[in-house]
Parts: sequence; C-alpha cells; structure tokens
Amino acid sequence: MRVIIQENYEKMSLWAANFIADAINSHKGPNPFVLGLPTGSSPIGVYKKLIEMNKAGKVTFKNVVTFNMDEYVGLPHEHDQSYWYFMHDNFFNHIDIPEKNINMLNGMTDDPVKECQDYEKRIASYGGIDLFMGGIGVDGHIAFNEPFTSLSSRTGLRTLTTDTKIVNSRFFGNDPSKVPSYALSVGVGTVFDSKIVLVLINGHNKARALAHTVEGGVSQMWTCSALQMHNNAIIACDEAACGEIKVDTYRYFKDVESAERL
Repeated sequence: MRVIIQENYEKMSLWAANFIADAINSHKGPNPFVLGLPTGSSPIGVYKKLIEMNKAGKVTFKNVVTFNMDEYVGLPHEHDQSYWYFMHDNFFNHIDIPEKNINMLNGMTDDPVKECQDYEKRIASYGGIDLFMGGIGVDGHIAFNEPFTSLSSRTGLRTLTTDTKIVNSRFFGNDPSKVPSYALSVGVGTVFDSKIVLVLINGHNKARALAHTVEGGVSQMWTCSALQMHNNAIIACDEAACGEIKVDTYRYFKDVESAERL
C-alpha cells in the first residue's frame, strides 16, 4: 500500500489527477482504458484538474470507458441529486469522452438484481477495471458498502444506514427523510478486482477512517481496510486526514515517497 500525504486538498487533488492522466496516457493497445469513478465531495477537485488537463490537451478521454460506483434507487437522471446528474454536471459534460463509453447503474430499473448482474458482466466484458478511484465515508465505507458488508461483495442493492442518510442530507435540504433509503452499488470485491485502486481521503472528519484503513486489522466493520489486501492500492490524503495515525506511520510513508522520488 502506498500512502501519498499532501499538504492540503488542492495538492491532493492535483496529485491524483496527474496519476490518473499518466495512467491513461501510458495505456497501450487498442482496448480502451477502463476507469472506475466515484461521486461525493472528495473527487470534485480531481475532476476539475482533469477537465483542465483535457482542455489543455494533456489527456484525452476518447479511448476511456468509465464505470461509476453507485446510484440512488428511485431518482431519475434529471434529478439534481442523482449521481447521473452529478457526474455529467461535474465531469462528463466538460471532457471529450463519448457518451457510449459512460456506464452508470440505473436507479429507476424495475429489476435491480438483473441491473446489477448486467453491470458486473459489462465490467468483465472489458477485462475488468484498470484503475478505480474512490472515496470513503467517515465510517470507512466504500461506495455504499456500509460497515459489515462482505469484503467479497459484488454489485447489488444496498440499504443506506441512518448515519449515511444524515451525512448525505446536506444535499437534500438537510432533511434525512428526503434521502433515498436504497442504492445500487458496486461491491467491495468489485472495486478490489481492479488493477489499481486509488482512494481519496481528506479532512479531519476522515482521520479515524484513515487510521483504520492503514493501521487497523482487515475487518468488514471498516470496509476500507480491505485496501490492505490489494497488491496495488494507493491512498491519496491531505494533512488534515492524518490526525489519528501514529507519528511513526506518518513518517514512514513520507520517507518512502521521498525516497521513491530520488
């Protein structure tokens, strides 16, 4: 596991955007580069940097296929809190990716089970995901895989916990009752089947989750801890998120990354 500690959110976002752009640019062969993407506040800075790089001609998304992590059940595309709307408003509408290359779960489906099974099949049809970028919640959940979700779980229907609905209520007029109770989400196993997993962790409120991810044992109570089992896992974080890791842990990762730059 690599832990990239940056001074602030801006620098963390720039590092992650550069890493993704480099991965896309170094991709060889006729097959598209397959990129997994999250929603939420953490990746917005990365999306802004990637948009700037795309407009400057530093990276193109013409041969990139994307798969998003999740979608609320019951929200149509045009709803301003659907993840389809979020992704198009914050990213897809501003880059040169073909619409046919964008894959998102349909929260309005009449058959959630089939929708999720088909999503897994579409991922497999491309040979899996090359790089999956994600964020984590304050309780360490990845996508909508709440605490105690199986670490081998696949794409499926998820029930949102009260804590998650309260956190997400800031997007719904601060009213948790307006937050959908269910979502379709890739599984922990789906994410960690990816060749590279890049997780963004920023802010003081994520410090406990970062500590469990890096220093704690692997446990379904903290689904983020599964990163420890991945051969190519990277955490990009800011100083604010490092408040609960040990000083020696902090120094170790700073030293390792400093040595690798030589």
